[in-house]
Amino acid sequence: MQPAASHLMRAYARQPVSFVRGSGARLWDDQGVEYLDAIAGVAVTSLGHAHPEISAAIAQQAGTLLHTSNVFRIDWQERLGERLCALTGMQRAFFCNSGAEANETALKLARLHGHRKQVANPKIVVMENGFHGRTIATLSATGNLAKQGGFEPLLPGFLHLSYDDIEAVRQAAEQSPDIVAVLIEPVQGEGGIRVARADYLRELRALCDQHGWLLMLDEIQTGMGRTGAWFGYQHAAITPDVMTVAKALGNGFPIGACLARGAAADLFSPGQHGSTFGGNPLACRVGCTVLDLMTRDELPRRAAVLGARLLDSLQKALGGHPNVNAIRGQGLMVGIELDRNCTELVGRALAEQRLLITVTRGSVIRLLPPLICDEMQIDDIVVRVARLLASNVAKNAIVEAAAQTIVGR
Repeated sequence: MQPAASHLMRAYARQPVSFVRGSGARLWDDQGVEYLDAIAGVAVTSLGHAHPEISAAIAQQAGTLLHTSNVFRIDWQERLGERLCALTGMQRAFFCNSGAEANETALKLARLHGHRKQVANPKIVVMENGFHGRTIATLSATGNLAKQGGFEPLLPGFLHLSYDDIEAVRQAAEQSPDIVAVLIEPVQGEGGIRVARADYLRELRALCDQHGWLLMLDEIQTGMGRTGAWFGYQHAAITPDVMTVAKALGNGFPIGACLARGAAADLFSPGQHGSTFGGNPLACRVGCTVLDLMTRDELPRRAAVLGARLLDSLQKALGGHPNVNAIRGQGLMVGIELDRNCTELVGRALAEQRLLITVTRGSVIRLLPPLICDEMQIDDIVVRVARLLASNVAKNAIVEAAAQTIVGR
């Protein structure tokens, strides 16, 4: 049935499918067709769809208390803040509603830090191909011209450097005395699943210590067990000064957090920052429930095991594929880089393989399965992706043959 004319703004290139039910790693559309979810709402539903214990917590809290305002103490917020700080080595938390808001908070902390150091025009080092959100500030920090186009003038105060390149940071330190912070993703998700070397992150930590900069880790996509550790920076055995988390913290319920330690934890004073809905009792109870379940089921460790299985199986299935340039990732955060634009594969994966994937940077298939997948579902993802790319080879061969025929004329 054709949908009626939409009254929604055209901010998304939506696929022609509407999901009405989910369970674990499976979804069903409005025609009753079953799909396998290999993106988890873009690293959000790590515990799968319609988790009964999360549903029960939402229902109970919704019938008790939804919102009071941050003018008052919120018990569930304090509990969640304590638990996140214990997991991360941070000291204080600020709660908001999304990853972009969490990163906005981090950027404001960086500027406050700079002004406390008497830096009139503080600069923040960010990375090319990075992604930190779609507000004007986080878009300015994002290293992707395609996402920034049309929204100029962007905010000043950002130095965009090449990712995983410590020499670039060292040179910037020599040339710009106004740097006050570094904001980086341990794995660039939107940037094509590019994993920062552990040595690079350790060297960044040392440089920040040397120059008095804040090291700020964007763990919006990498956090909450996705990479095989609770947080991506833990693979390098470092601790940031500021970190941000969202997405999987609520398993689909909107919540974000900015955590800080040391001097950064005490930069805000009352009235300098806030959020109407941030950290309300419902959101924070959901966050606590997510932590309960991830801890009980050891999901970060499970992501490491399943991620190794996924990467190994993809290498075996696609290692000799003529269009595959690279297969890379960390934990259950995997990218398959092709030698051409492959954005059409998102729709074809739905139609031909009943599989949810995304494509980022135009040529990288991104896989972000729920952490609760079983081994059979991981293997099934590999089979469906391999079938998709096998059919893609055949399609490309037909297109190229037709092109040669036209040229021959």
